[in-house]
Amino acid sequence: MIVQKVTAKAMEENIITLVDETGVEHEFALLEIVEIDEVSYAVLLPREAPEEGVVVLKMGKDSDGEDVLMSIDDDDEFEKVREVLEDLAEEE
Repeated sequence: MIVQKVTAKAMEENIITLVDETGVEHEFALLEIVEIDEVSYAVLLPREAPEEGVVVLKMGKDSDGEDVLMSIDDDDEFEKVREVLEDLAEEE
């Protein structure tokens, strides 16, 4: 599981910087936050390569109460989130 801390300022500015497993920083635009079954998910678009599509990460709190973004490791949860996002896209 990948966990990234997120600052309140980053959320307000809609630009989030994530660090990949090799230590390289990548900027993402926060497109929206979607709540599914009382869990929030951040829908992010890579600023460097938007053609790659969106990245969806689960939002939560770490042990210090700080906001974090986490990868969705459970296949069933990922599939449910994907279906909801596809339904939302069709409604637009």
